[in-house]
Amino acid sequence: MSVYKRKGQNTYSYDFVLRGRRFSGDIGATKKREAVRLEEARKEQANAELAEQAAFFGKEFTLDLATSRWWMEIGQHNAAPETTLKNLEWLKQHIGAKTNLTAITDSVIASLVARRRGERIKGNPKSPFVSPATVNRTCTQPLREIRLRAKNVWKVAVAEFDFGQHMLEEPQERVREASIEEEDAIMQQLERGYDDAVEFAFLSGCRRMEILGLDWPHVDFFSKRFTVTGKGGKIRTIPMSDDIFELLWKQKDHHPTKVFTYAAKRTLKKQNLVKGQRYPPTDSGLKSAMRRAVPNANVKNFRFHDTRHTAATRVLRKSNLRVAQILLGHRDIKTTTKYAHAVDDDVRNALNAASGRPTKSPTSNAAEDGNDLNLGKNSG
Repeated sequence: MSVYKRKGQNTYSYDFVLRGRRFSGDIGATKKREAVRLEEARKEQANAELAEQAAFFGKEFTLDLATSRWWMEIGQHNAAPETTLKNLEWLKQHIGAKTNLTAITDSVIASLVARRRGERIKGNPKSPFVSPATVNRTCTQPLREIRLRAKNVWKVAVAEFDFGQHMLEEPQERVREASIEEEDAIMQQLERGYDDAVEFAFLSGCRRMEILGLDWPHVDFFSKRFTVTGKGGKIRTIPMSDDIFELLWKQKDHHPTKVFTYAAKRTLKKQNLVKGQRYPPTDSGLKSAMRRAVPNANVKNFRFHDTRHTAATRVLRKSNLRVAQILLGHRDIKTTTKYAHAVDDDVRNALNAASGRPTKSPTSNAAEDGNDLNLGKNSG
């Protein structure tokens, strides 16, 4: 018998396996005979569920079926669903939509990674190749997630392979902090609507996808907090600063669902845009706005993700690594230590303050030394 009572419970639980899939739970009965009867009914229900799935998805579980089901259950709920859908289409195009999951082996994945690595940004032959991080995020990682869900949740056969050997090594992430002057210059070059999203990035340290995915149900003005969904579906709640509160409050009447929007400058029937009406920005639209604004502001070597670095460094200068870790949502504080240079600056400033001497720049020191030398010559 597979019915039993858990320690400390009055009702029976069930636990059985059908077609390689495990079913377990509380049956709700306090008497064993009733529990056995209900378990048999649950087995019949489970058999029906498995039969329905087999009929719907077929015996051949292809990549097309897998991506469709994964999109329905997971992908469409991502912060940037249009980007997710684009990645899935790329996978089907280069692996083959009708390819069975059991046929996607290490050899297939290695070829797939090599193909993606050989592509250029925007397809321009003069542009650089896509980065290892892009290959991992748009090719290897999505396929890994589909395969894991197929094996662990859908209980279908998949090829065994080691994704670790297919993930490309990514260079250590740099830390580029914008000065106040650089931030102001960039903000002045952004179009209305996009400037609010970028200002929020500077203030909160949120990722681009977290900003685009921020909906009004996740903003609590009463408690002055907002909630974002980060990498891997990790959810974190962040307190609002006064500036963030003011910025979000200005957005509250623009759109019923999305927090950040922009006003269409012209009517475009193909895009279903009407001049003057507000629409949520897309991932590509927000990236393009930033790419135009930065060079127009005469700022060098600055990307959208650097707004996150800027916010983290500024927060760290006023607090500590633990606070910065919570803000950024890092699971391991070692990830946050990349911002330790801000702590070094604090130590340096404290040492200068402790010495009782005014801080001198290298240029001023050199000038003063030169003056001393000149005085020496004159006095001689």
